[in-house]
Amino acid sequence: MAVTNRLTCYSDPADHYSHRVRLVLAEKGVSVEIIDVEQGRCPPRLAEVNPYGSVPTLVDRDLALYESSVVMEYLDERYPHPPLLPVYPVARANSRLLMHRIQRDWCVLVDRILDKRSKEAERQLARKELRESLTGVSPLFADKAFFLSDELSLVDCCLLPMLWRLPVLGIELPRPAKPLLDYMERQFAREAFQASLSAAERAMR
Repeated sequence: MAVTNRLTCYSDPADHYSHRVRLVLAEKGVSVEIIDVEQGRCPPRLAEVNPYGSVPTLVDRDLALYESSVVMEYLDERYPHPPLLPVYPVARANSRLLMHRIQRDWCVLVDRILDKRSKEAERQLARKELRESLTGVSPLFADKAFFLSDELSLVDCCLLPMLWRLPVLGIELPRPAKPLLDYMERQFAREAFQASLSAAERAMR
């Protein structure tokens, strides 16, 4: 009799929030069943465990979690090696604040660009804001291997899926953004990042 995998992740193969969770799973080397959920379609089992029918959703035996930040932090505690959040409370709080700022400053712009209901003028403005903002913070990537850290963290796991999508967002970073471009090149080449990519995401580049 076949043994079913006790850990299941419902994931949109083109969604950057789902990609975050798949990246954490890959970094941890966790054995998981990935169930692709196309936008607007909710499998009956997903509707049973998540009242919103949203992705990403992680099912671990009798536990069902949704919202990418909740899932990511659970995975980091459930599978502690390698750790993706600092040990000390102040450093952990700073990492969470960076994740919040990535969401508030950049991901909202990404979502606006990708939202087919957005007017073209709104998309163009969001592209301009995102390009200028990323270029402006690029020097922060010059001194350390990861974003403001010597080790990969959940902050990178929030940031990298968004950066991978820059071509489909219609954003090309200029030469002054070289530290950020170098960071992207290093991180995208990592084995775990490559393992996290869906077929739809590979087609984005």
